[in-house]
Amino acid sequence: MSIIAWILIGLLAGLIAKALMPGKDPGGFVITTLIGIAGGLLGGWLGKVIFGVDSIDGFFDLSTWVAAIVGSVILLAFYRLFIGNRSSRRHA
Repeated sequence: MSIIAWILIGLLAGLIAKALMPGKDPGGFVITTLIGIAGGLLGGWLGKVIFGVDSIDGFFDLSTWVAAIVGSVILLAFYRLFIGNRSSRRHA
């Protein structure tokens, strides 16, 4: 896939992850995209390690989107756990 496809998947997967995990995030559009791109890579890697499948096959493949969304949700949870706590301590 091209870099444009990765950015688009990352943006959409990050937005879907934020919709699945509503709440206040310290990040904006760029952070959402980066979390989605990294989440896609994490989801693809986890799919390969845990299930032994190549989960990033193509832009329109369902396994690509599922891997990207699951990876994005995992990264968003970690992001909120670590970065969210930092920003709340700063304002206290």
